[in-house]
Amino acid sequence: RLATFEFGIAAEIFGLPRPEMGPGWYRFAVAAVDDGDMRAVGGVRFSVGGGLELLAGAGTIVVPGWRETDAPIPDSVIEALKAAHARGARILSFCSGAFVLAAAGLLHGKRATTHWRYADALKERYPDILVTPDVLYVDEGDVLTSAGTAAGLDLCLHLIRRDFGAE
Repeated sequence: RLATFEFGIAAEIFGLPRPEMGPGWYRFAVAAVDDGDMRAVGGVRFSVGGGLELLAGAGTIVVPGWRETDAPIPDSVIEALKAAHARGARILSFCSGAFVLAAAGLLHGKRATTHWRYADALKERYPDILVTPDVLYVDEGDVLTSAGTAAGLDLCLHLIRRDFGAE
């Protein structure tokens, strides 16, 4: 199940052309975890042209939430994220997406946040992560997490400011 609000934030921020930002603006692609259409809340379906192979060339990867905090994360997702991180990609998560980053070991020994509703579960499942539930986002350099869904917008704006400056 695709979290449409979280996905919409990533698409709006990184997917729309921003010619005023110059030629270095982000290129945007959507990578499906599963074959076939993605299902979203309300019966909406998305057809995606690429899969996890797209992560191999990505400089920044956004995990816009996960199906459920206790839903299994496929090994293929974990391996693709580990490989992307190992080659230098930045990886962001919104809301429950922190569980995906945690499962991949990308938050080991780091500060992270997630939606307040999920903070205790993240702490219990991954005691090696310093879960910080009272912030909008956490920037650990190459791994960034946001609290609730709307905090994903704050995290994206932070990243743009980091990449392009405050102006």
